[in-house]
Amino acid sequence: MKTRSQRKQRRSGKAGSSRANRFHRRSAFIPDGYLAVGRIIGAHGLQGEVKVESHTDFDTRFTPGQQLFIGEKLAQAEIETSRPHKGIFLIRFSDISDRFEAEDLYSEWLYIPEEQAMELDEDAFWVHDIVGLTVQTETQKRLGKVADVLFTGANEVYIIRPEPGVNRDRDLLIPALADVVRSVDVEAGILTVRLQPGLLEDEMP
Repeated sequence: MKTRSQRKQRRSGKAGSSRANRFHRRSAFIPDGYLAVGRIIGAHGLQGEVKVESHTDFDTRFTPGQQLFIGEKLAQAEIETSRPHKGIFLIRFSDISDRFEAEDLYSEWLYIPEEQAMELDEDAFWVHDIVGLTVQTETQKRLGKVADVLFTGANEVYIIRPEPGVNRDRDLLIPALADVVRSVDVEAGILTVRLQPGLLEDEMP
């Protein structure tokens, strides 16, 4: 089972969002018919550049001339300049000319229309199909539901909101590794895991 960053993406035979490079994030609102490919995490310099955290395996999404849609209002914007910088992208949109405008875009997600998506590998998923899945062990003991996904660079980490009494009622962190995540059934809404020593603060009853 592959554990590439695409595991956090919605499985639909298409790829638009996957990789990310930072531990911090908030859950993405995904408008119908669109895919999230990145998030603006700050302004850079004085000329309107923004720092973009990539959520796609296809860096061509961020080349000059590409059209993206910003935020829940889906404001269309064309990339004027783009350059990689320390694991992120520094991007200037054609309609953004100064730092104040760039700062207004902080934490906004960047989208593409779903029809522009590329093919996913067989075991790849979209983030909004992973979030909300019921998590169980191989013995069908329910642990909770996936509340969010963290992107650490090495692999994704699923944040599990526990069932009462599980993990002392504290969020459970499950690494998206093949020996831990045994199967993902989006249709059934089930994510099955094999717990490794130390993942739970106490044993399941």
